[in-house]
Formats: sequence, C-alpha cells, structure tokens
Amino acid sequence: MGHRLSKIYTRTGDSGETGLGDGSRTRKDSPRVVALGEIDELNSAVGVLLAEQIPEKIRAVLENIQHDLFDLGGDVSIPGRATMTEGQVQRLETLL
Repeated sequence: MGHRLSKIYTRTGDSGETGLGDGSRTRKDSPRVVALGEIDELNSAVGVLLAEQIPEKIRAVLENIQHDLFDLGGDVSIPGRATMTEGQVQRLETLL
C-alpha cells in the first residue's frame, strides 16, 4: 500500500478549513473531520493496548482492527474513496 500523506503541514495558515486527502478543502468542524478525529482517537487507544503485554489471540484481533481503522481513516479523508471491503465492515460489526 502506498503512502497516504507525504507531509503533515501545509503552510497555508488557519482559515477554519483543512485539506482532505484529495486536495479539497472542508471546514474543520465538518462531520468528516470530526469522524477522522474519532477514528484517530480510537486507533490510538488500540495502539496503547497493543503496547501492553496481552494474549496473542487478543493481539491479533487488535492488530486487524487497527489495520481496518487505518483503511477507514483513509477512506474518510478522501471523498469518494472506498478501500474498506464489506468483509472488513462485517468483521468490525461482529467484534463490536
């Protein structure tokens, strides 16, 4: 899989908007940006769990969830992009 972001800064200042993965702009308080923040926060929490000593079976499940969350974040950050498969969605729904 390629890199989604080549840099994390734009040097364009803060006008209340942020750039999406396709280069388009959206308001920082848009539902898309809020969703991205929630996905990132959940992904970070999973990462904290993975840093602990946990049973291998649970580790494998959490690693898969983390990979799915990376894919989901990529999809949400690029309008019209759909990398996640129906199988990934069903697996996450089953786990939840």
